[in-house]
Amino acid sequence: MFKRRILAAAVAGVAIATLSATLIPDQNTARAAGTTPGEARSVAYGLPDFSDLVERTAPAVVSIQVARAVPAGRGPGGRGMPPEFEFFRRFGPPMGPGGEPDEGPTQQGQGSGFIISADGLVLTNAHVVEGADEVTVVLADRRELKAKVVGLDETTDVAVLRVQAKGLPTLAVGDAEALKVGEWVLAIGSPFGFDHTVSAGVVSAKTRSLPRGGYVPFIQTDVALNPGNSGGPLLNLKGEVVGINSQIYSRSGGYMGLSFAIPIDLAMNIQQQLVADGKVTRGRLGVSVQSVDQALADSFGLDRPRGALVGAVEPGLAADRAGIRAGDIILSVNGNTVTDSAMLSRVIAEQKPGKDVTLELLREGKRKQFSVALGAAEDAGSVVADTGAAGKAQGRLGVVARALEPAQQEAAGVRAGVLVEAARGPAAKAGLRPGDIILAVNSSPVRGPSELANLIAKAPAKVALLVKREGGEIFVPVDLG
Repeated sequence: MFKRRILAAAVAGVAIATLSATLIPDQNTARAAGTTPGEARSVAYGLPDFSDLVERTAPAVVSIQVARAVPAGRGPGGRGMPPEFEFFRRFGPPMGPGGEPDEGPTQQGQGSGFIISADGLVLTNAHVVEGADEVTVVLADRRELKAKVVGLDETTDVAVLRVQAKGLPTLAVGDAEALKVGEWVLAIGSPFGFDHTVSAGVVSAKTRSLPRGGYVPFIQTDVALNPGNSGGPLLNLKGEVVGINSQIYSRSGGYMGLSFAIPIDLAMNIQQQLVADGKVTRGRLGVSVQSVDQALADSFGLDRPRGALVGAVEPGLAADRAGIRAGDIILSVNGNTVTDSAMLSRVIAEQKPGKDVTLELLREGKRKQFSVALGAAEDAGSVVADTGAAGKAQGRLGVVARALEPAQQEAAGVRAGVLVEAARGPAAKAGLRPGDIILAVNSSPVRGPSELANLIAKAPAKVALLVKREGGEIFVPVDLG
């Protein structure tokens, strides 16, 4: 018995010694773990040390404070959105000074952003500054600078601000395509108003499609994000910004382990267009498509589920002119394989209107190629009926509306219409709310936001809007004044 105890103690001692050697590196190991200044270091326990990275990058991260008139029917987390949007939240509700939603006549909002040029260009989310009457950027050194909204694109949820300053610290732009699933990433932002809060995690997945982001191949992470983190940077271990934190999946409105960021390459493309042209242009094919599941693949003779099945072709538009028809399965664009309908939407949207693209498709069991000159997508991202440059709804109707993406049309069972994202003024008084789909003005169908704006501009003082809400269609009378 005594020998067995001695043996057990010896084995335990060896195990403890081995564990200590594994978890507690000696000084030589710690020195060997050093990296280039500003990069995260691997130190004790094999985990990264973000302190150098944060010290270098945090000065370029800003808090964004906004003031806006209370939008009727709009609350934290996107209340009133259709069921398929319910748990995907653009996590930037208006915040009061105590960290709770501000429900006063003027809402004080809180978000995050980061500086991309030393002369004062700042990137953030469109939903952070949408409808703002006043935007203030708070730098890391506590300076408060009034900001101008250069432009915003609601479709991708990207906004560009400018402040009057020089010599500002900036973030280096990284390569979102080079990110690997499982790679460490870091977020810096102002959750609940606590500026320059750091949280870390890993890349959980890439190229995720979300209900309200058909053109965005989101980066999914498990980085803890909460209201106020919107618009802040997602950083890799080199301290390069690889994404803009935009949405979370949540049943409660708070963090539940699924966070989504807009890839920085897409955001920079939007930024360049907004700065240069004041708007974003996208190619348009003119089809309604759906993804191909196993049953459809078997029906059409595909070896596996892939491609985008054309359900309808809009008369007179690019696809119709090129000879594409319902029942075709689009397999590739310019030689790039199309995995599903969301990817097709993104690839086409990235092209300039008027550009020729080559589509490979499957028709009646045979592969064919078509050259298509793309049309221009309606301004579905910056569309605001009766709005100012910052997306502030005003004037006759007072709605912020966007075109429905094909997947949204299919879910709602409609062929056209626009999705209401915010309602103010006459629209709010009439009872319009986020999530409503406007189908017609009186008897005139609404096929897109631009058409809605034109119809309202020509309308008499009182109109009736045909609205799809919660599965039913109703006419809503609106007094435009």
